[in-house]
Amino acid sequence: MIRTAILDRNQKPTKEQIQQIEEAAKRTIVFDEDSPELTPAVEKAFRLAAKNRNTQRKTNIS
Repeated sequence: MIRTAILDRNQKPTKEQIQQIEEAAKRTIVFDEDSPELTPAVEKAFRLAAKNRNTQRKTNIS
């Protein structure tokens, strides 16, 4: 299950939210046919795409 919490810039996470994050970090990742483990080539492609996207964002800000 995925939980989403929206925080504003000055808001701190609650103790309960921190505990949930710590518990989630202890769990192992479970891959399946809908969410398979990425190959090194696909991981590299995602990193490159994110880098390019971030570069574009920096150059488009005036």
